[in-house]
Amino acid sequence: MPDGRYPVKLVAGLPVVAAPEEIDINNAGCLRETLAAAPEARRHATVVVDMSRTRFCDSAGLHVLVRAHKRALAAGGELRLVISDAAVLRIFAVTGVDRLIPFFGSLDEALAPAP
Repeated sequence: MPDGRYPVKLVAGLPVVAAPEEIDINNAGCLRETLAAAPEARRHATVVVDMSRTRFCDSAGLHVLVRAHKRALAAGGELRLVISDAAVLRIFAVTGVDRLIPFFGSLDEALAPAP
């Protein structure tokens, strides 16, 4: 069960998970648990991960996000990421995850209805 380090709040009808400044092997498990619990707790298949404070994400973090993305798709929703840091964007681009998971420059953009 998540320990509350990564709060989940309902914003515009979608659960929004506040990601930490660094996502690595030390905290990826807690983030995984939070993301797994968010859709059930909010009864919604789409989840937004607000990574606007995140400055580092290693392979463990990428793995957690890709798994959460696949889970959301299987439930008929999607995972939406808010990423503003250039270094984090670069990691997503180099690994190709930026072509797999939708990402946005702001929380408002991520919460906007899909066209």
